Amino acid sequence: MQPLVAARALKTLMANPERTEQVFIILKALSGNSVYRSFLRFCGTPMGRRVLNEERDLVDALRDRDALRAMPAGSFGRAYLEFVETQNLSADGLVDASEVGLNFQDEDFKRYASRTRDMHDLWHVLTGYGRDTLGEDCLLAFSYAQLRNPGVAVICLIGAIKISRERGESVFGANWHAFQAGRKAAWLPGQDWEALLTRPIEEVREQLRIESPDAYRELKDRWEDPVAA
Repeated sequence: MQPLVAARALKTLMANPERTEQVFIILKALSGNSVYRSFLRFCGTPMGRRVLNEERDLVDALRDRDALRAMPAGSFGRAYLEFVETQNLSADGLVDASEVGLNFQDEDFKRYASRTRDMHDLWHVLTGYGRDTLGEDCLLAFSYAQLRNPGVAVICLIGAIKISRERGESVFGANWHAFQAGRKAAWLPGQDWEALLTRPIEEVREQLRIESPDAYRELKDRWEDPVAA
């Protein structure tokens, strides 16, 4: 644990939310051994062993937009493609931001950590939490339930306090709903994402027990409604 490093990175991030690399500095500083525990769990699953044995890199599948575009309408892959194109994102954006200050000695651990990082936008699409500030914060709450990483919890908490102050309305109910949804869902790091991309997104949600983000949507819709505002 490196709380002072995290505090400096958090101060930088609060001053400029576009400094995405600071998020990964905070996560590294506050994660403790939580990532390694998740890695050991991953290694204990058939899918985890398969990913490591085949030396898979999820980002390769996410970079191939021609292959994603060729997937059936209504598929998870097509929904992901629409998401990144609409948001002007690329699979390499998180890669570049996350590599600040990292020096992995174990290739299998690096592969797991990279794969978990590359799932982030897939989780956005799957859960329905958007890239607005509340959506990002709710996805952090969902992610904490999945990964039990203290760094994720700290960023989520700070974000919830900041959004609540700015909006004059508590968002902790939406965060709690997202956390509970993360607890109820299947363990997402251990899934075959490459195969899931080809399947209908609603089938994938049902298989992985992904709940509708109703509390988040209720707040977001009210804030965006000029009459309600």
